[in-house]
Amino acid sequence: MVKIAKQNNNGKNNGKESKSVCKPIKMNFWKILLSGILFAIIAQIIHTIGAFLTMGYYTDANYFAIWSKIMMPTAAPPGWEFYAYAIGFSIITGILLSIVYVIVSCCFSGSAFKKGALYGVLLFLAAGIPSALSLYLLISLPLALIISWAVEGLIAYLIGGIIIAAINK
Repeated sequence: MVKIAKQNNNGKNNGKESKSVCKPIKMNFWKILLSGILFAIIAQIIHTIGAFLTMGYYTDANYFAIWSKIMMPTAAPPGWEFYAYAIGFSIITGILLSIVYVIVSCCFSGSAFKKGALYGVLLFLAAGIPSALSLYLLISLPLALIISWAVEGLIAYLIGGIIIAAINK
């Protein structure tokens, strides 16, 4: 529990401690798991739509060497292994994001929709933008593709945050 000393109007500590700033909601395994699964479904739908919209990058021979052997073992569409990994990793991500939400949700006020949307924006600011910047710095990918992935991430974080907040009240 975090305790903060109260300050009076002139900014000085009056010697009294306030009650805890935030009391996290109780974690429920089934709600966390459900949140993770729904996050994975939403993320998969969003990223699949994004892949169709940017298909030219995936079929351009100049980029074949960039894609992992799991994603493109040959110059062909991904196999079932790629989708199994993608869904599994998305479920794990959704579970982790749900656990973090349960811990920090008491810092947000308002409806589940408002809390979830704010959480989604914070996730994008803390993870989406730094990831996009790292991709641009480290991997020779077209800027338009990186921006597309960032936009997909923003949408997934926003919708996922709202779903996570609605389930974990």
